[in-house]
Amino acid sequence: MTPQSSILVPVCIALFFLQCSQVVTVSPPDAPVGSGLWLCQPAPRCGDQIYNPLEQCCDYDTVLPLNRTRLCGPNCTFWPCMELCCPDSFGSQKFVVKLKVLGDKSQCFSSPISTNCPRKRET
Repeated sequence: MTPQSSILVPVCIALFFLQCSQVVTVSPPDAPVGSGLWLCQPAPRCGDQIYNPLEQCCDYDTVLPLNRTRLCGPNCTFWPCMELCCPDSFGSQKFVVKLKVLGDKSQCFSSPISTNCPRKRET
């Protein structure tokens, strides 16, 4: 590393933090709840809860761990953080697992199929 680049890196980092955060300096009686360092990006929310998107997801206003699984029909499991459980057709006893589309409010009719769940074996 050249002397110029070794100085440039810490300066860029310092500028980033100075631009993206500010310290609230308000006297204690007037201080808002949670005053302190404000970050550039708001924390992700699920209903009224804050969650960590690296470890959790928001599924219908419920915070779930990313590795949580649920049943889809009698013989199939799916990850609610990444997939939807959908009936194959209206009134059907057969289910399909579909992928949630990132950034969209995913719905069964428009999402791509991930897995066809087997029907319950009849004996």
